[in-house]
Amino acid sequence: MQARLRTLLGDYPVTRAMRSGELRSPDVALDFAEVKVPNTAFKRVVRALEFDVAELAIVTFLLARANGKPLSLLPAVVTARFQHPLLVYNAERGHLSPADLPGRRIGLRSYSVTTATWVRGILADDYGIPPERIEWVAFEEPHVAEYRDPPNVQRAPVGAELIAMLSEGKLDAAIVGERPSDPRLKAVIPDPDASAEAWYRRTGALQVNHMLVIKSALADAHHRAAEEIVRLFSESKRSAGLPVPGTLDTQPIGREANRRNLEVAIDCVYRQGMIPRRFEPEELYA
Repeated sequence: MQARLRTLLGDYPVTRAMRSGELRSPDVALDFAEVKVPNTAFKRVVRALEFDVAELAIVTFLLARANGKPLSLLPAVVTARFQHPLLVYNAERGHLSPADLPGRRIGLRSYSVTTATWVRGILADDYGIPPERIEWVAFEEPHVAEYRDPPNVQRAPVGAELIAMLSEGKLDAAIVGERPSDPRLKAVIPDPDASAEAWYRRTGALQVNHMLVIKSALADAHHRAAEEIVRLFSESKRSAGLPVPGTLDTQPIGREANRRNLEVAIDCVYRQGMIPRRFEPEELYA
């Protein structure tokens, strides 16, 4: 019998054939939620367990698993990017380099979001600046209700906006979601693209943002469901012509293809004290 699955999955080139109905499965039917920006529904994934299948930020998933949420990983990366350009400062208020950051105020959407976690890891590993030497200003609560921010995180005033506070000098720097188009906002990390390339060569890993997850009970009860979802994603990726020849594959599929990516992500989160132990990649999968 075909299982109908409540699904949270963004509209990207890699998912378009899945979402359009071009690809079908005899075992599963995906009912896509009407959510334009998937990360706005991540609380619904990990708190209400509203979705059978979802894309989910890797740090949110790891925190959810550490707090007993019955979700399992599927070996498919939905989005990945290098986060080096996303730590920015307002150049109108003077130059800011990584060495200037200790004791400064850095704004971020939420302390436990994946982009911010990667940026903190970069600062610690490449510049010797551990997270506790910075004052973090968060504008949202964590997706995982049980997670508690460390003591050097304060909440921004109600109604405040990240870029407005940066422009006004109430923040020294900010971690943003996309490369800013505002010419006043410059990357704190010098030559961020070259720095990202060097990081990739050194670690052999992508900085994963979102992967597919499934309810653990569903994967146990319907053994074909997890396999079919990964198959549909793989065929959708192929239909989109990805990866483009000669470019880095930022949506790898398969356990071995993602082993190193997960090891580095888990290590980054563990060393920041966000999870109690280093998970093994294999124990996270459906």
